[in-house]
Amino acid sequence: MSKNTLSIVSKVWSFCNPLRDVGVGYGDYLEQLTYLLFLKMADEYSKPPHNRKLNIPKKFNWESLTVKKGAELDLHYATLLRELSTQKGILGQIFTKSQNKIQDPAMLAKIIDMIDSEQWLVLGVDVKGDIYESLLEKNAQDVKSGAGQYFTPRPLIKAMVECVQPQPKKTIADPACGTGGFFLAAYDYLVSNNKLDKAQNKFIKLKTFFGNEIVAGTRRMALMNLFLHNIGDIDSDNFISPADSLIAASPVTYDYVLANPPFGKKSSQTFTNDEGEQEKEDLTYNRQDFWATTSNKQLNFVQHIRTMLKTTGLAAVVVPDNVLFEGGAGETVRKKLLETTDLHTILRLPTGIFYAQGVKANVIFFDNKPASKDPWTKEVWVYDYRTNIHHTLKKNPLNMEVLKDFIACFNPTNRHKRKETFNAKKKPEGRWRKFTYKKIIARDKTSLDITWLKDKSLADLDNLPDPDVIAEDIIENLEFGLESFREIVKTLNLK
Repeated sequence: MSKNTLSIVSKVWSFCNPLRDVGVGYGDYLEQLTYLLFLKMADEYSKPPHNRKLNIPKKFNWESLTVKKGAELDLHYATLLRELSTQKGILGQIFTKSQNKIQDPAMLAKIIDMIDSEQWLVLGVDVKGDIYESLLEKNAQDVKSGAGQYFTPRPLIKAMVECVQPQPKKTIADPACGTGGFFLAAYDYLVSNNKLDKAQNKFIKLKTFFGNEIVAGTRRMALMNLFLHNIGDIDSDNFISPADSLIAASPVTYDYVLANPPFGKKSSQTFTNDEGEQEKEDLTYNRQDFWATTSNKQLNFVQHIRTMLKTTGLAAVVVPDNVLFEGGAGETVRKKLLETTDLHTILRLPTGIFYAQGVKANVIFFDNKPASKDPWTKEVWVYDYRTNIHHTLKKNPLNMEVLKDFIACFNPTNRHKRKETFNAKKKPEGRWRKFTYKKIIARDKTSLDITWLKDKSLADLDNLPDPDVIAEDIIENLEFGLESFREIVKTLNLK
């Protein structure tokens, strides 16, 4: 980031601590910033040299906020949020279910003054984007907010995009898009790697990206994040749906799906019982286009993503370990995926890279194919970036540099000319290895949870990781175990 960007980030973030002291969390502050930034930029668009006519009522525009103070400002701001939530397009989606969480009018006025002091449209797209992305990451780091579950490490997203290599005039979807990280990485790749003409730029801005996000606050942040990166327009149609993407088949198929579906093994829905108490129940999606009926959320997302793809479509999806080894519906889904698509690559991820604790995950890459009598998958290449790898969010976070070897092995320009780095005799420590379809289909439950490297910490007590790394690993394993026990208890309570 430039010094100017860092300065603005610091100024914007400086309000967090005093707000937290009066009960306004990071996520609430970020939501208020989203409302105010959107209105300020809309105000700038309405003035020279843009002179655009926007569907924001004059009595609820940016200037209406800057001229009020005290209780009058507090009342007007609450009314403004309620009224703008009824508007159409992105405007209405940004303000959906909006509420004023800053109860101190003096503090609200200071934030308005801070935003008013900058000309946001003059700032480069990269600057505005970096500012908002940094705020999203700070919010994800806040354990209490729970926002970490919607934030995928940006280096991992970038690596996935570099492997898929999206092309101009193609569509990109994410059925659980969180704050829009995959869209932004794909946008950066398209802009950086192509000399785009006017028609291609317009397609990227308005017709490339499509997503779903059922959490209103997260969807709001995604729309703002994309808008600040010049994706979508202030008065364009909404391209991130609030609908549950798993409910029904997508009416449109896409060229690429890039996704990290939400963690948590079970799909559930909240309802009010006869006593008026909130309860959750497992949600099973009965879809004719699914291979298996299950309440396992990740297996449902894998099935759904396959149906979202054109017959030439490509997917890169983050999935937890259970998707690779679970029996029953899991085995059915894996077999069908191997048969109907070319599931060519698995990246085993290390622990300690996600803000949500207890996550053991992988990235699966598969290309959709037309109907065929023979299985499309001939061999699966596995890159083990988990065994003997230790990352922590603060001291040793995941970065692009460590993923370069995987990208080189993946060989995006021609993945049919790959070379193993594993050799049983010469290079047993090699992390890149292929397995034939015959070998995989013969494995118990068609398990794709494949590892061959030896854990050095088990063999060499003198070569143990640092104590903080061991502690992080213990926490990860305990969290993973607790989540598994919770699922067992839920299942027992339902019987």
